[in-house]
Amino acid sequence: MIELIKQIRSQTGAGVIDIKKALEESGGDEKKAVEILRRKGLEKAGKKEGRDANEGVVATYVHSNGKVAAMVKVLCETDFVARNEEFQQLAKDIAMQVVAMSPICVKPEDVPEEDVEQQKEQWKKELEGEKKPQEVMEKIMQGKEQKFRNEKALISQAFIKDQDLTVGDMVKERISTIGENIIVEEFVRMEL
Repeated sequence: MIELIKQIRSQTGAGVIDIKKALEESGGDEKKAVEILRRKGLEKAGKKEGRDANEGVVATYVHSNGKVAAMVKVLCETDFVARNEEFQQLAKDIAMQVVAMSPICVKPEDVPEEDVEQQKEQWKKELEGEKKPQEVMEKIMQGKEQKFRNEKALISQAFIKDQDLTVGDMVKERISTIGENIIVEEFVRMEL
């Protein structure tokens, strides 16, 4: 039992008491316990989201070939957390995500409308031959637009180190373990 608690703690960063409660609630099932801890962590994170975040770090990542790099600005509430190793690692992981996945903005709603409109024209051409009702075509277009926005926005991309989480989910997990609001403010990606 102690080894299982240690393993879950290293995986989630949750407290020992919370892990014990989650294991009891899940009947000793490790996967269910981790899911319970994630759900509770996201609830905690949701409560902290509205708080001001005026401290933080600028982190960088340069790919091993030296031809692609990113710089990200990640904010938190206090200088104490900005100096925290876990927070700094989060910022570095986000910079690595930017290098690997080439997002064009932070949030899906920030994707430029001209990019969306250009894609819509392509999708319309692709769907021209299909004889589906108008309302079905509209739903298909809405789905394609949402997928396009999610793929282009950093926060909604699948996290490169854990494909089961989005970058936003990973940030929320860190909010719950660190205890402060965290905001990915902006990023820059450069490539030769």
